[in-house]
Amino acid sequence: MSRRLPVYILLDTSGSMRGEPILSVNVGLQAMIGALRQDPFALESVHVSIITFDIEAREYLPLTPLDQVSLGEITVPDAGATFMGAALELLIERVDRDVKRTTAASKGDWRPLLFVMTDGSPSDLHAFRQAAPVIKSRNFGSIIACAAGPKAKQDVLRELTDRIVLLDTMDATAFSSFFQWVSASVSAGSSSAGMSGQVSLPPPPPEVQLVL
Repeated sequence: MSRRLPVYILLDTSGSMRGEPILSVNVGLQAMIGALRQDPFALESVHVSIITFDIEAREYLPLTPLDQVSLGEITVPDAGATFMGAALELLIERVDRDVKRTTAASKGDWRPLLFVMTDGSPSDLHAFRQAAPVIKSRNFGSIIACAAGPKAKQDVLRELTDRIVLLDTMDATAFSSFFQWVSASVSAGSSSAGMSGQVSLPPPPPEVQLVL
């Protein structure tokens, strides 16, 4: 069995994502999966998992081979909290359970990639602050946070990663550009898998600002 590149996507599905934002996220995800399937390196190694979070965290898509991914429509509640800390706790459980470690007898998976997208900040800030250092200890190849819209708190996301991208708007163009960039980043990760250090990310499109 070939070594896998696990890709985890954490999506904010709180009430503020209702309407065009979540519609755009659904379209963007479908386009991302379609683009990745055009990449032979990605098709061979990438496995995708999606965790959503609002008033609770859910494993929307368990870690699944790219060619077997089938996405239904992601929906959001009318209103509610943003339990990002709970999502990180669920992610820790799944990474510890699903990512194969290298042993003396066999090679494990490549270092996983993590993308976190939110339009706000964690309602469960204490849980987030407890989980963030644990996530950082799990040897991800790269952790990228996307702060979507004017209410997303960059300073909180910086506690998780120094790789942050901004979307000024939350329309279809912005989310489409973000997910195109995610697919390019995953493709870069699949073709450079096994190299030491963080995965080199491609330059983002104009709609996506990289915070340095």
